[in-house]
Parts: sequence; C-alpha cells; structure tokens
Amino acid sequence: MEATTYDYEFSMPCEKVSIKKLGAQFLPPLYSLVLAVGLLGNVMVVVILTKYRRLRVMSNIYLLNLAVSDLLFLFTLPFWIHYVGWHTWVFGNGMCKFLSGLYYMGLYGEIFFIILLTADRYLAIVHAVLALRTRTVLFGVITSFITWGVAGLAALPEFIFYESMEEFGETNCIPHYPMDQEFTWKRSQALRMNILGLVLPLLVMVVCYTGIIKTLLRCPNKKKYKAIRLIFVIMMVFFIFWTPYNLILLLSTYQDIFFEDNCEQSKQLDLAMQVTEVIAYTHCCVNPVIYAFVGERFRKYLRHFFHRHVFTYLGKYIPFLPSEKLERTSSISPSTADQELSAVF
Repeated sequence: MEATTYDYEFSMPCEKVSIKKLGAQFLPPLYSLVLAVGLLGNVMVVVILTKYRRLRVMSNIYLLNLAVSDLLFLFTLPFWIHYVGWHTWVFGNGMCKFLSGLYYMGLYGEIFFIILLTADRYLAIVHAVLALRTRTVLFGVITSFITWGVAGLAALPEFIFYESMEEFGETNCIPHYPMDQEFTWKRSQALRMNILGLVLPLLVMVVCYTGIIKTLLRCPNKKKYKAIRLIFVIMMVFFIFWTPYNLILLLSTYQDIFFEDNCEQSKQLDLAMQVTEVIAYTHCCVNPVIYAFVGERFRKYLRHFFHRHVFTYLGKYIPFLPSEKLERTSSISPSTADQELSAVF
C-alpha cells in the first residue's frame, strides 16, 4: 500500500507517471495471487486450530492470533488492488481511514504475536518451572487482548491521518499530516515501522534464541529442536521478507539526507518500494506453508481434515477416489488426535 501512495505529491517537476503505470500493470495480478493463496492458507490454519480444540495450549492461541493478523492484512488487499489498477480511490474517506489503519494494525499485530511466540518458546525451554505457572490459557488470552490493544495504538496515526484527497485530477488515499509537522510525522512513521518491525523483534529473537541454544547445548533433545524450529523459521522468514521494505521506506523518507535532490534517484526509490512491497506482501502466504512443512503433527491434523471432510465427500461422486479407504485412514477420534498431537509446535 505504501508504495502506491508514497509521496507522489512531490513528483513535480519530477514526473513519475511511468512508475505508476508500471505498478498498475504488474501489481494487481501479483497482489491477487497473494490474496488467493494467503486466504486459503490462513483460513485453513484457523480451521485446524479451532476444530481440533487445540487452543488449550498458550502457544497455539498466539498462532491463531498470528493467522488472524494475516487475515486482517489480506482483507484490505482487494481495495489496494483496485486503487493501484485504476489510479483513483473510490471507496470514500471513511474507508480510506479504516482500511489504512487496519492494514497497519494487522502488520503490527503479526510482529507482536511473533515476539510473543518467541518469548513463549524461551520460557518453555529455558525456564520450564516458571513456564508451568505462566503458560496458561488465561494468560494467553489476556496477553492477546493486550497485544491487540497495543497494535491498535501503534496503528492509531494511520487511522487518524489517512484521508481521501483530490490531487492532480485523481482521488488518492494518502496521509494528510498537519502542514507545519508534515516531515516530522513522515519520519516518525518510518522510524516507528523500523523500530517495531525490525529492531524490537530482532532484539527479542537474539536474546531468546541465545538462551534457548545454550540450554539445548547443555541438554540436547530432538523434541526440543523440533519445538523451536517452527518459530525460528517464522522469525527468519519474517525478516527476510520485511527487511528490504523497511530499509527502502527509511531511505525514501530520509532521501533528502542520504541523497542529493535527484529525480532519477527518486524514481529508483519508488520502483524499489514497489518491488520490496510485493515481497513483503507474500509473507501472508508463507506462514501457513511453514506450518504445513515444519509442523509434523499439524500436517497430520491437516490430512485428517481433508480425508474426513474433502476426499470422503468427493469420493461419493468421483468413482476412482477410494472414499472408504480414506474414511478408515482418517478415522482418528478427536481425543486420540489431541493426545498424539498435543505438542504440535
């Protein structure tokens, strides 16, 4: 979203119509692919986590909220697809504010729940005795509510300042800061994104995983390695996908400091913003894939769900699908599955 609305008001006399046309050509199909794959994956995560009643584990409460954060982010995507493709915002001022705030609330929510997942793994492995008292469902629910409140506060400037405005014959959904504080707010927004989106999670990851590695070296255990692998991969993927975007955002905001007043340089930054934003958007698709490939027991739940609710149903209408065999294969009672798969993550 940021790349489609970022500082086009400063494009005169530096003409950037070609950058916008390039975005209108390539971004909508890419975003549509992200939307389809991301919705399918995250909805399946929510279904599996809720259907098999595995929310009695605190880490799974955080994983559910992580998927909900991605779904909030994806909910806004069709509106940005239309906005980029048609070069105009047609959904009104209220929706501009609401969707912009929701976009950032989903983003910050994901960051904070990844931090909570990392801290949860740290407690479970490094401070196991303390974890027995603190890693409760009630604590998970309370901290989740608090986290959503903090994510809402972090996204509050976007709820307030984004407006639908007429500019150069087009209607844009862009931030409208107080005239005498415009540069201050833009720079604070870029710093807020980088601090909350990179520095804070990186600091938590370094501290927690250093402690986890030290503990595992003293007491090697394959089950513990499997337990942290999912969270570690989620963290690494998050930084790989979001770091380029955050750094380009920082450079674009402070380009008057880092670079000379150069039109070509400004165009390159705008193009880089579009490319890195596409990369960042795809993180919504990656998290469910990580659950499927890294979480062995999550895969068992997924197979059970498809066997019971998809293949068995299709087997009634498609002769070559062995529906009876699939039904027998998938006849795991919920209680048995809960016993076998209690330590999915």
